[in-house]
Amino acid sequence: MDDVELRHLRALDALAEAGTVTGAAARLHMTQPALSRTLAQLEARVGVQLVDRSSRRLVFTSAGTALLGHGRAILAHLEAALADTRTVSRPLRIGYTCAVLGQQTVPLLRSWRRTHPHVRLDVVRQDNSTAGLATGDTDVAVLRTVPADPRIRTEALYTEDRVAALPDDHPLAGRDRVLLAELTARPDLPLALWPDTGTASPDLWPADRRPARTVEVGNVDEWLNLIATGGAFGLGAAGTAESHGHPGVRFVLLADAPAATVYLARPAHPTHPRTEDFVAAVREVVSA
Repeated sequence: MDDVELRHLRALDALAEAGTVTGAAARLHMTQPALSRTLAQLEARVGVQLVDRSSRRLVFTSAGTALLGHGRAILAHLEAALADTRTVSRPLRIGYTCAVLGQQTVPLLRSWRRTHPHVRLDVVRQDNSTAGLATGDTDVAVLRTVPADPRIRTEALYTEDRVAALPDDHPLAGRDRVLLAELTARPDLPLALWPDTGTASPDLWPADRRPARTVEVGNVDEWLNLIATGGAFGLGAAGTAESHGHPGVRFVLLADAPAATVYLARPAHPTHPRTEDFVAAVREVVSA
């Protein structure tokens, strides 16, 4: 047992996550034979079989399940210890893609500054589906879609109205609210989408009323500029409208579109020691 190493525990964790040697080896960036040797080595050192390899999908024995639980706790404690060490003087980084918390953003940041004056916050835009969490560029993120990455935990905070983003000379731009069907009455104007991070989709329309064309953009700046110049229209959440006033773009409430959900996301193993404090601060501001 003295010879069990962290690499053995990481291999066991990867096998549990992936369910196959092939998938686990890919996660660990090693070959399948090397991973099989690591598992056999671990079983030899603990003296019991941990994984039943008789079927196509790996099945953990009761001993393997027990060791997996303890191993994950050990890895989590190590990650937390390393995070504490790395972040003694590092700011807590909040990621977002198109908006943070809309009107509640400034109250949150001011509240945090008052209650945690020695922990600086950096608000960082990241144009990807996890707002930088998957790449380690952020510690917590506000999202409007749920990422597929199993390493990321999400919780729903609240819902927002959806809005149409229109060129300010569009016939509907002067309205207080519009319907989805009215937006597609001009087939010459495509729907602008940014696939990685946006919440809009042609599926919001009935099948016979969907936009005739769509055009993809890389981020919210490209989205706004395209709309402002009359090249497209867009759909967004109210938080985007509150955060991105833009010359030439008029945001109009969508009367018949489902609300968008705002999520708070963070890694399953926190990368900053103040992550849970910040999560609690967000919940407090949102509930107020």
